[in-house]
Amino acid sequence: MAKLSGINHLRAVKAFMKIGYRIKREGKHVIITNGSKIITIPRHNPINAVTMGFIVEDAGLTIDKFKELL
Repeated sequence: MAKLSGINHLRAVKAFMKIGYRIKREGKHVIITNGSKIITIPRHNPINAVTMGFIVEDAGLTIDKFKELL
């Protein structure tokens, strides 16, 4: 797996929004959806690299594709 350093949660949300995700709810976590998948992004800054890797995987993306979106 390619290396993914810690990322600011707002930057991660903006990257997912580029591929069609929309914010559904905000609280301690940001819940985003594209209509078929629901992704939960914690509001930690920065988001741990391992956690971010699992979030990207759950979204069906590769780390390299996600880095392009950033």
